Amino acid sequence: MNWWLAAAAALVLGGLGPCLWAAARGGAGGRVVAQNMATLLLCLVFLLLAQGYGRPSYVDLALVVSVLGPTGTLVYARLLAEELEPDPPGARLLTPAVAVGTPVTVVPLCVATGPGRAMVKLLVIGALLVAGGAVTSKAVRRV
Repeated sequence: MNWWLAAAAALVLGGLGPCLWAAARGGAGGRVVAQNMATLLLCLVFLLLAQGYGRPSYVDLALVVSVLGPTGTLVYARLLAEELEPDPPGARLLTPAVAVGTPVTVVPLCVATGPGRAMVKLLVIGALLVAGGAVTSKAVRRV
């Protein structure tokens, strides 16, 4: 087991588990917030697993999740607009989690992969995650 896989395991155990619990047990707003956070964590786990196992195809999965995850959150926020409270629990943590978690994961991966197409793909995924996190946190909080 290398450090990339250890970091992926830490994200799954420390972040994805609580997100799934909140998505199953919370109110409508908390479930949407938990789904959005789980999408971010899942994308970062795919990136770490791609580096840890040396499988570039996992980066393509992360690219798909980084596009479809925020889209799903926006759809849920639109469909559940009447049930969502103005500032659901955990919504204020979305933007800092995206703003800190994405660069902390993507920058070391860029350094490890070196210059090339793989690095550009990582930077695009990072930009999609940051932009998607900003848009969805505003949509969920209805600011």
